[in-house]
Amino acid sequence: MSQPPSVTLLAGPTASGKSALALKMARETGAVIVNADSQQLYADLRVLTARPSLEEEAEADHRLYGVVDAAEAWSVGKWSRAALDLLDALGAEGRPAILVGGTGLYFTALTRGLADIPPVPEGVRDAVEADYQDQGEALFRARLAEIDPESARAIEQGDRQRLVRAMSVHAASGRALSGWKAETRPLLESGSWRGLVIEPERQALYANCDRRVDLMMDQGALDEVQMLAARGLDANLPAMKAVGVRELAAYLAGDLDRTTAVDALKQATRNYAKRQLTWFRNQTADWTRV
Repeated sequence: MSQPPSVTLLAGPTASGKSALALKMARETGAVIVNADSQQLYADLRVLTARPSLEEEAEADHRLYGVVDAAEAWSVGKWSRAALDLLDALGAEGRPAILVGGTGLYFTALTRGLADIPPVPEGVRDAVEADYQDQGEALFRARLAEIDPESARAIEQGDRQRLVRAMSVHAASGRALSGWKAETRPLLESGSWRGLVIEPERQALYANCDRRVDLMMDQGALDEVQMLAARGLDANLPAMKAVGVRELAAYLAGDLDRTTAVDALKQATRNYAKRQLTWFRNQTADWTRV
């Protein structure tokens, strides 16, 4: 696969100014801005995910923003295929690209690769979930350490989802998740890309998160969530798990007052930003800091 002449991976937590920096870079270089944020994929969530505005999209070529209906579920694999196809096309045209977002796994897929892990049957995952519920994290983690010590060491305390995933993969395939991951290859060729990370001071970032929530409320976040909730979609779909959907839906349902819901949304946004900061600090230590 031919690679574009210039690919920039621009990562950072929510409310850190990624989109503004990408737009500035695109104006200066003529680059195409490509979305690498799992929440900004969904057409139903422009306000709540702080997608670039229509005016910003008119200033530079933006791709993979708002291209997916909330009823669909895009995996990291599906996004990676779409992004690679797009980079291929841009490379053929000699156009540079800036991939901007806060979804760490998207960047990992590009720079380290995706493991070709066989799907886990629903029944197997349900059984493993039941084991976790019965045994608790400490015992469950100890069992995982016996069959996949590398995964057990890598998974943070309290990360039930990843613990169950690792155990489920072994139960379904008879092979450790870490073994599958060891066979991965980067999707982007070495030397074809550069990585930049926006890493703001934490308290300033949290203040930006709070201001962003206030702005979202002024711009119609409630209307957006109301229209999404009216569709009656499966609560497990990625769009329904976007930061803010649960909190504002609870207010609309009468379960929370407005002030409490907004405060909860601010807290959820700050928590999300903190997780992103930690992830990028640990996983992209060799990228250039902005």
